[in-house]
Amino acid sequence: METAQFIDVLDREGRSLAEAAGAAGVDAKVPTCPQWQVRDLLRHTGMVHRWATAFVVEGHTAYHPDGGLPDLDGDALLEWFRQGHRALVDALSAAPPDLDCWHFMPAPSPLRFWARRQAHETTVHRVDAESARGAVGPVEPAVAVDGIDELLRSFHARPKSRVRTDRPRVLRIRATDTDETLDAVWTVRLSPEPPLAERGESGSAADCELTGTAEQLYLSLWNRQPFPLVTGDASLAELWREKSAITWN
Repeated sequence: METAQFIDVLDREGRSLAEAAGAAGVDAKVPTCPQWQVRDLLRHTGMVHRWATAFVVEGHTAYHPDGGLPDLDGDALLEWFRQGHRALVDALSAAPPDLDCWHFMPAPSPLRFWARRQAHETTVHRVDAESARGAVGPVEPAVAVDGIDELLRSFHARPKSRVRTDRPRVLRIRATDTDETLDAVWTVRLSPEPPLAERGESGSAADCELTGTAEQLYLSLWNRQPFPLVTGDASLAELWREKSAITWN
């Protein structure tokens, strides 16, 4: 996917998130994040949007802290979210291709990093908002495949990943609903070190394989729903469930 496509996804998903949150109401529980109500979802995602916008607009070349959660609720909170989302979309759309700013995972450019990261941040949280409303819309296969790749090959390649095993194991992720051009198979090598993921089967037998549509796997790997099909050593799927959460800190 190209940068402009990520910005389009971010735009669409943020508007859908706001629509679902408004329909559900800020008091509604979020089934995919049981510790949250919709107000928590709006505060968190809106804060992340503003944090990302600051890097794009202000050009911080080192880590810059977020602005914290707002003391807003109800309609005022929803409007605050909408304004922050719009500002992020506009900032990314207007940013030059050679934007220079801090980013926290490898990417072809800072602009592409922030567009991609915020597209997936917002897509996952759109699903959260729609789960509170009671009707969850689809995730496009190309978006889901890219999001799986970001999670496996970027997020969990970092030293802070806790998905580790005491001896080498192989986890395979296989999407069943995509054509060959999307290359929707990943081999994840687990060990006492951070996971090492690569596209394709790599000639290695898998100790465990997770199979399903790209959308199912995307949401399952982000711990929004159970894994659709697990074959082999199910303890590796459980390890992912227990250790893979990405937390804000």
